[in-house]
Amino acid sequence: MGDKVYRFIGFELDQQRAELRGPDGIMVKLRPKTFEMLRLFAANPGRVLSKQELMEAVWPNVHVGEDSLFQCIRELRAVLGDERRQIIKLAAGGGYRLTVEVEPPTQPAVLAPAEPAGLFASAEAPPSGPANAKPTSRPLFDFRGWAITAAGLCAVIGLAVAAPTLRPDLIFKRPLPVVAVMPITAMSQDARDTAMAAEVTVRLADGFAKIGNIRIVAPQSSAPRPDSAAVPAASSDFEIRGELQHSERAWILRARIIKTGTEEVQSVATVSVDLDDPDVELQQSRLAAGVGHPLARSLNEFFEASASSANRNTSAGKVVIEQAIASINQTTEERFGVAQTMLKKALADEPDNVDIAVALSSLQLRGIQMRWFNPDEALTIEAQAGATLERALRTRPNSIAALETYCRLLSATNRFADSLVACARILSFDPWNGGALYLIGLGQIYLGRFEDALATFQQADRFDTPRVSRWTWLLGAGWANLLMGRGADAAPWFERSIAITVGSGRTHMMLAAAYQEMGKHDEARAAMQEGLRLRPGTTKLNVAPPAKNSSPIYLAAAARNIQLMVDAGLPEH
Repeated sequence: MGDKVYRFIGFELDQQRAELRGPDGIMVKLRPKTFEMLRLFAANPGRVLSKQELMEAVWPNVHVGEDSLFQCIRELRAVLGDERRQIIKLAAGGGYRLTVEVEPPTQPAVLAPAEPAGLFASAEAPPSGPANAKPTSRPLFDFRGWAITAAGLCAVIGLAVAAPTLRPDLIFKRPLPVVAVMPITAMSQDARDTAMAAEVTVRLADGFAKIGNIRIVAPQSSAPRPDSAAVPAASSDFEIRGELQHSERAWILRARIIKTGTEEVQSVATVSVDLDDPDVELQQSRLAAGVGHPLARSLNEFFEASASSANRNTSAGKVVIEQAIASINQTTEERFGVAQTMLKKALADEPDNVDIAVALSSLQLRGIQMRWFNPDEALTIEAQAGATLERALRTRPNSIAALETYCRLLSATNRFADSLVACARILSFDPWNGGALYLIGLGQIYLGRFEDALATFQQADRFDTPRVSRWTWLLGAGWANLLMGRGADAAPWFERSIAITVGSGRTHMMLAAAYQEMGKHDEARAAMQEGLRLRPGTTKLNVAPPAKNSSPIYLAAAARNIQLMVDAGLPEH
């Protein structure tokens, strides 16, 4: 049988037990994805593995950014004592290679996704299965490995929130739903309208092709996924159809999802984009995102409800959730209180409604980030949110709403590296999700990666979905610029955010810091006074976010900004 253990520089990578042991024989805790990446390196010593190869092997059928890859590389280097980056070496043309000699297992084994490794199972922990099976096609009902598979499933269920990827379709291997993105119809014969409709169709199809739990049939002019190109449109389960027209001032796109067999309309979305904007590519991006975001969310809700007959949302529950979200559009503490009261009452009326419970948890976690709860209340809410998510993700592991709340929980509790991975998972079901992009940007800020954060916030602004959250990524883009010492670049972002949401107060304080850096001292003091009016009691001592898990680069930049606020009139005590 062999021992299935790779040995290198004193370490033992045990595939049978899915664990790494150090030179002292003590088990080293690794997240499942990090363990799988190390196993891939150990199976290919000396060979350069490209970034794409690593990502496709470690995250099969999941759209993740390079942040997840870099995080695994950092963890491996820390565990192996590779401070000089000589054990796992960056190759000249990109990619990485393991440079040390590896003693292979006595019986060679083909690599497969690792079982969850100890307590560090992540939000993307893979399901267990035979060691020599392909992740996309292995039959889990292989009687030779049934006992191992059953035990693995029990472990995954027990981990709940830590590993919310157990899906019925992975057990029964249901075929993925096929969605056909039909060419958008231009409502006039104008050449400009026809060209715009064609470009938006391409963007819409390419966006849906990034969603991991559907197959896409796209028009010939787009770039369909290779595994979907041969599927005829007639075999699709759903079609996305749309019409584009323009008024004197705006493009207007109406789109809908239709169930192919019955012609039943499942969901409708409409978006309008200002014609006056000279950036045509921005118009195309916002038109595609404006309908893509709500339609992707509707598909997600439909598939998740179909996968589990339990905990389906009622029409009344959906209404109150939508009303609660709309009521905090201006994001004042009073509106927040109204939304919280609405959701609490709805949950009291329907105590088993998971969707309402998740919506309430998400709202309250936002309140923690805004500092509208005292520390004791915040701890209680975090614990309640964790229990709610455990319940929700057991039945709906791919639910966008539950994953958004999980991501917000990680961000609110300063687990920034984990939040990057969790938020990227949301984008694998809704690539236009501006809320997820905002939380990714926050994580990048706290990790000291300001340029990355600015690019992420700018991407959210190019999508502009959902518009109710627009003020957040505008604030984020201003903050990233301010942390890099670019007050003149930061100020317009803050001003745009305040024009949408005036009730936050902290945006005014950041604007004051930007003005102070620009030498506009009178404007800085005026902005600070307005911020203090909206957030009375704010001082130098309590204005900064918690420092836990934050990068020294961020802490140093934040300290400079706080001093600018003090210079603009922020009380020190």
